Amino acid sequence: MTSYDWLAAVYDTAAFIAFDTETTGLDPAAGRIVEIGAVKFDRRGIAARYNVLINPEIPMPEEAGKVNGITDEMLKDKPLIAAVFPDFFDFIGTGVLVAHNAPFDINYINAELKRIGKSPLGNKVVDTRIFAKEVFPGLSSYALQDLAVQFGITALEAHRAEDDARVCMELFDKILNRFLKNNPELVEKIRAETDAASLLAPEEEQKEKDYSRSLF
Repeated sequence: MTSYDWLAAVYDTAAFIAFDTETTGLDPAAGRIVEIGAVKFDRRGIAARYNVLINPEIPMPEEAGKVNGITDEMLKDKPLIAAVFPDFFDFIGTGVLVAHNAPFDINYINAELKRIGKSPLGNKVVDTRIFAKEVFPGLSSYALQDLAVQFGITALEAHRAEDDARVCMELFDKILNRFLKNNPELVEKIRAETDAASLLAPEEEQKEKDYSRSLF
C-alpha cells in the first residue's frame, strides 16, 4: 500500500503535469516564484512543455541565484505572476500534478494565488519523493538529483525548472511502473472499484476558476 494507490485507477487515462518552481528563497510567505517549468504527459509520452521566467518584483537573493543561476538581469523585463497564471492554469487544466517535494512548490503557488486574491489549487498531486520512498524503501537519498543518478536519468540543467520537471516526469514513470508491476492484484481491485472520473474531478473551488478571464 502506498499514498498513491489511487493511481492504479487513472494511470492509463489521466493527463499528468510534472512541474517545478524556482524561487527567491525557501519561505513562500516572504519569497516569490521566478520560474515555472512543466511537462504535460500521459502513458503515450510527452504532450507539451511549458517554461516561463517571472519578475518577482523583489531582488533575487545571492544565495538563491547561486543555486539556480537566475539573475535580476534575466528577470527584469519578464511578466509578473498575475500575467503568467492564466497560461499556466490553462496548461495544467484539471490534470494530476507531479512534483518532487511537492508541498514546497504547491505552497509557493498557493501563496502567490493568495496575494492576488485567488483560491488555492484543487488538482490531485503526487509527490515523487514520498512515492519513491514507499515503492523503493531503503535508498540512501531521496533528493531528486540523487534519484536521477540511481535510476539512470540524465539531468541536463539541474535546478532549472523545466529540466527538473522533465527529470521528475521520468522518475515518476519509473516509480509508477514498479508500483504497477509489484501490485497486480491491488491494481485490478482498485480499477474495478474506483470511478476514475470522480477521483480526478477537482475540488469545487478549482472548478469555479477561470484564470484567463478573472485575473485582470
